[in-house]
Amino acid sequence: MIKRLLIGRCLSALATALIPTTLTLAVLRATGDGGALGIVLASEMVPLLLFLPVGGVLADRIRPERVALLADLTRCLSQAAIAAELLLGVYRLLDLAVLSAVAGVAIAFGSPAVPRLVVAVVPGEDRLRMNARIGVATSLSAVIAPALAGTVTLAAGPGWAAALTAVLFACSALTLGGISTPAAPHVKRGSSFGRDVVEGWREVRARRWFLASCLGHGVWHFMAGLFLTLGPVTAVRELGGEVSWTVIVQSGTVGLVLGVFAAPRLPIRRPLMVVQAGAACYLLPMVALAVTAPAAVMAGAYFVAMFGLGLLSPLWETVVANEIPERALGRVRSFDQLISFASRPFGLAAAAPLADVTGVTALALTGGVLVAAANLAVILPPVRQPGEEGRGEAETARPRSSGVK
Repeated sequence: MIKRLLIGRCLSALATALIPTTLTLAVLRATGDGGALGIVLASEMVPLLLFLPVGGVLADRIRPERVALLADLTRCLSQAAIAAELLLGVYRLLDLAVLSAVAGVAIAFGSPAVPRLVVAVVPGEDRLRMNARIGVATSLSAVIAPALAGTVTLAAGPGWAAALTAVLFACSALTLGGISTPAAPHVKRGSSFGRDVVEGWREVRARRWFLASCLGHGVWHFMAGLFLTLGPVTAVRELGGEVSWTVIVQSGTVGLVLGVFAAPRLPIRRPLMVVQAGAACYLLPMVALAVTAPAAVMAGAYFVAMFGLGLLSPLWETVVANEIPERALGRVRSFDQLISFASRPFGLAAAAPLADVTGVTALALTGGVLVAAANLAVILPPVRQPGEEGRGEAETARPRSSGVK
């Protein structure tokens, strides 16, 4: 079951990473209009944000492998429909937007089910290693997928890239759907959707460290949106052109992969402290951007920041899985994902207008201070750490002494 889980998540991660490049090339080839591309990409994001709370409730009511199966099958069908249109030479913007919206709903239902699936299949002492492996697969997919989608599109057209994505989602659905987990640990008779959402929010509020961490991570995602918008412009204008930005981005990718790889191998006794310190490292590239540091310095700063993110991801997944009752894990994680999914696109959209008002230097310095303060504040008193707060019910398991092998 563990191998099936890992293979399924790898397939799903690669398929997910193929979509943005495929849609971008398809829309630009058809219209050449950046505004049209924005509409298609937003069509996925808006329903995703709207339906995440619903997905969290569903993830706690239904066996997670069934939710994952339906979510990936839905995304398979949406990509297959896009592939059929593109292969037939039909490039209707409305169709692409609607099909992207369907995929967004599927992501909203599928994402909160994944942590429950990991908890149900992987023993507690092995979760960090599994989360790290999934993190490596996701990171490598983010690197490989754009090149793969671009190659297929240039060689055969975007329709075939969408068809490949559909096949990968079908394989992921069949793989994850074949996992067998116990029945949902709770479904109260007469329980309504609204009551379930409220109970999930109570679980969040009962753990101030979790809520504070989520807000800090939201600040991180917002600042990442700023950096990924303003960084390329600065690199092209003042640091030697597109090659400089490519080096900066690739250094970050290397740092991310190394961080994920290192997470289960370091003797970490306070995982949450490492998580929040890793997020605070985003101060470095923001300061480098503010002072227009040389490309090599900015690449080094981005490497450290993304190494911190690499440590953060599997450690955070493991801490949350160990601290949150399984009966509420889907709903609690949906709140976490809602903040993360919303913050980065907002940062991407707000970067240019804010820079026009404040200037890049002031904006980047302020952003760097905020991301460090928001995340480091979580590991300072009076916010209690995991295991120090009341959990509401005894079924929540305390992490092991280190949580790390």
